[in-house]
Amino acid sequence: MATTELTHDTIQQTITSNDIVLIDFWAEWCGPCKRFGPVFEESSEKHPDVVHAKVDTEAEQLLASELAITSIPTLMAFRDGILVFNQAGALPGPALESVLQKVKELDMDEVRQLIAAQAAEPAEA
Repeated sequence: MATTELTHDTIQQTITSNDIVLIDFWAEWCGPCKRFGPVFEESSEKHPDVVHAKVDTEAEQLLASELAITSIPTLMAFRDGILVFNQAGALPGPALESVLQKVKELDMDEVRQLIAAQAAEPAEA
């Protein structure tokens, strides 16, 4: 499965309508982004069950700003619509594979419980 280009108009629908979505935030002028691009593309071929998407931060400056992208490349992973990974920097293939496996192995019921517990903490304080 090839990568998908996301825009401000398509990102939310993509995140909420797919089980796992990896998003590479990049720009044409970025050297590390160019080196990470083929690694990300190879992962998309290996994992057709995962949406591999890209956001061009030059074309989508408002979106990049809303998501607090301050360094590129940045990789975000969403599972069941929940952000579960967010890291700047180009990953080598084995590291990307490790991140993806960990995202797939997450117990999402446990993740939701943690989120609910964190949301309740300020109310109790």
